Amino acid sequence: MSAGVPQAPGSGASPAAAPGPGGGEGEPARLEIHRDRLFQDWRSARERLRAYLEELGAAEPARTTLAERAIERAATQPDPGDGLDAQAAAFGALRRLLLDLHPQPLEGPHAGEPDAFVGWRIATVLAGGIGASAEPEPARPSGRRRLYSMPPHERRSFVTHRFVRRGLRRSIERAPGRGEDAPATVPTVPPERRRRWRFTALRRRLLLTLLVLIPSVIAAAFMLSVLPEGGANWLEAAIAVCFGALFGWISIGFWTATLGFFLLLSRRDRFAVTRLPAGAADLATLDPGARTAIVMPICEEPVARVFAGLRAIHASLAKTGQLERFDFFVLSDTRDPGLAVEEEAAWFGWCRDVGGFGRIFYRRRRVRLERKAGNVADFCRRWGNQYRYMVMLDADSVMSGTAIARLVAMMEAQPDAGMIQTAPVAVLRRSLFARVQQFASRIYGPLFAAGLHYWQLGEGQYWGHNTIIRVAPFMDCCHLPRLPGKPPLGGEILSHDFVEAALMGRSGWTLWLAYDLEGSYEEVPSTLLEEMARDRRWCQGNIQHLRLFFTEGLRGAHRALFLNGVLSYVSAGLWFTFLALSTTEAVWEALREPVYFPPGPSLFPEWPVWRPDWAFALAGVTAAILFLPKLLAILLVVLRGRAREFGGFFRLLASALLEVLVSTLLAPVRMVFHTRFVFSNLLGRTVVWSSPPRGDRETSWREALRYHAIDTVWAGAWAAGVFALNPSYFWWLTPIVAALILSVPVSVLTSRIGLGDRTRGAGLFLTPEESSPPPEIADVARETARAEAARAALPPVEHDGFVRAVVDPAVNAVHCALLGGTRGGKQGLRAARRALVEQALAQGPDALGAGERRLLLADVEPMIELHRGVWQLADRTRTVRWGVPGG
Repeated sequence: MSAGVPQAPGSGASPAAAPGPGGGEGEPARLEIHRDRLFQDWRSARERLRAYLEELGAAEPARTTLAERAIERAATQPDPGDGLDAQAAAFGALRRLLLDLHPQPLEGPHAGEPDAFVGWRIATVLAGGIGASAEPEPARPSGRRRLYSMPPHERRSFVTHRFVRRGLRRSIERAPGRGEDAPATVPTVPPERRRRWRFTALRRRLLLTLLVLIPSVIAAAFMLSVLPEGGANWLEAAIAVCFGALFGWISIGFWTATLGFFLLLSRRDRFAVTRLPAGAADLATLDPGARTAIVMPICEEPVARVFAGLRAIHASLAKTGQLERFDFFVLSDTRDPGLAVEEEAAWFGWCRDVGGFGRIFYRRRRVRLERKAGNVADFCRRWGNQYRYMVMLDADSVMSGTAIARLVAMMEAQPDAGMIQTAPVAVLRRSLFARVQQFASRIYGPLFAAGLHYWQLGEGQYWGHNTIIRVAPFMDCCHLPRLPGKPPLGGEILSHDFVEAALMGRSGWTLWLAYDLEGSYEEVPSTLLEEMARDRRWCQGNIQHLRLFFTEGLRGAHRALFLNGVLSYVSAGLWFTFLALSTTEAVWEALREPVYFPPGPSLFPEWPVWRPDWAFALAGVTAAILFLPKLLAILLVVLRGRAREFGGFFRLLASALLEVLVSTLLAPVRMVFHTRFVFSNLLGRTVVWSSPPRGDRETSWREALRYHAIDTVWAGAWAAGVFALNPSYFWWLTPIVAALILSVPVSVLTSRIGLGDRTRGAGLFLTPEESSPPPEIADVARETARAEAARAALPPVEHDGFVRAVVDPAVNAVHCALLGGTRGGKQGLRAARRALVEQALAQGPDALGAGERRLLLADVEPMIELHRGVWQLADRTRTVRWGVPGG
């Protein structure tokens, strides 16, 4: 507010109407304003200060009183020659006043004051705001400490390995001079105990080999007899070979599910890792040194969902009464500046809400090396020595506290166990596609998990998440080398989890699948196209495993897992090849002239024989192998009396039939995509290995046409050509070509959240986690909704995390405290930062690119300068642009 009135005698200032401590809001009081400050807008400055104090959580009447006292300080002091206007002078006065009246420096190892006002703001937020009083508080001793988001380092080498080639044999060996300070840990377990389960595993695997190999050979021979020429030419021989290989592939799944069914039905498994000795499940009796880190690596993930899951796990662990045994680590590789700030704010809010400072940690790497595997390795080097175990999570993982506690007890009871993998249940998705996948995973998954355990026993696999790991042997064995050559088959090992399990098994550690442990959850892709994007990354990683198949020292079970991972994608190409060869045979039979009298002596003509009854019998056996495991899964649910959890018997049966229909429509589409992925990798085309999208989303018609249109046209032409040349064979192809022709509407409609909600309302595709949600799942849904509502309540401009780091006093303080001191750097870099600060203040945040925002966020000085500058802006346009209220 500008003012010009006669000067008061002897004061050197002029009396002017201005807000002061004696006047209420809207009732100006007389204030002696210095002559240098007369013609300035103090009313606007006062409103800006009130808005800032509101952001800090100041309540009335303290908000108004503090703003007026700061205006009084600023207005009555002469201009020191720095040219500050009312906004800047008032903001500086408020900072000094708050530090004088309310000294609240942080204390202890998790304090932070790169700037005195930064520490004051953090302490104020932790105390719940300024409160209703504007009176001075007792001074406290101040220490200039950094706000630590990670514990002190306790370094140990993560042993570096190299890849050595010796002809067909390859070896992964400890690199010379790297890791000698870390003696290798070896499992200690009586040899007779290990021999017992390994002998059993050998017998079971031999049984599996016979059950798969013998019927596959018989099926291939039967296919030869079905074909018109009886395998007399190379084309029919190739068809029989492809069919036999495919029959063997589906037979593996059939026998795995069948044996899993009998294992679950009997409920007697002497090798189940979940069977603990009496009292072993009580964590209170365990070694106090069995500390466990719960580790979640993230990269460009939805912040609300990530921290909702972690909060749910934390709350569930607290209910077990053993929370003090666990520390939480969020390891971020996020490069997006806005998301990085949101992660920091979410971590700080979580720690503040649960008193988790010193037990809940957050770190963001500035240099992203080796993706997730490198992030975990970096954690192990710095802090792995402080923990005996770590529970590895994905960004969409949720686990109950009871499940985590039991995993620790299992590791303590199994001194030679290097990893114990859980079988996560799919939850929390709403689209029709995702709900079908959740239902299939929940009802069929237990059979396959139990069957995998039946074959593997102590030589299981690691899926990269929802797993407990013994840290010391992991550090000794599992630092992955680079493969020779260029991507996609060389370079960094992408699907690191199977390789880490194989390397730990090579060193003598056992790996178990806790197939019957409840309380482990994950999420599935919400659309078909999201699933295919994920599979494209997995395909490249799994094909790399062929390079490691002949690595010296690996256990046979892990070599089989490598081969299984490759075949899970190559089998699609095999199926495609079988269809192509069969079509060629059908067309050739339709076009060629039959030869009734072949060369050589013959008394009678040779008639081509087509045996449709044999073909139908072969198709029936194949269908039985594919669908009998589904019937066994339904039977198991009914026998256990759990049909009600799936909506009741009739809804369970209807859901299973609809799932078969949807799977039949999706299988040919997946076949074409996977075949394309395999050939793309073999041609040397690599993919960007990025985090998959999280949350529910829908596929647009334009997007579906982009990815499925060529397949639709190609399938239509294929069907039309076969129908014109050989109509009888056309009907055998109908299920495949019809699914491909319908791929666009199927992809779009199954992605619809509305259809998923309707099926849930009708009681279809229900799972126990939907009909009666566990506390952890309910907590995740509730906390995610709360966080998203809080974000929606922010001004639109503050939906940008970078803007929040500049404007919000608490977020800015947390970010600056985490940065610590000024980075400094070369003179040119400092000048560039100053120029970016001036550009941002003059033009707003939209004038900065992602790289420029990262540059500013990396240094505390420009962030503090930006924060002050934005709150001191007097121009209304700039105020609206930055979202600063008031003024």
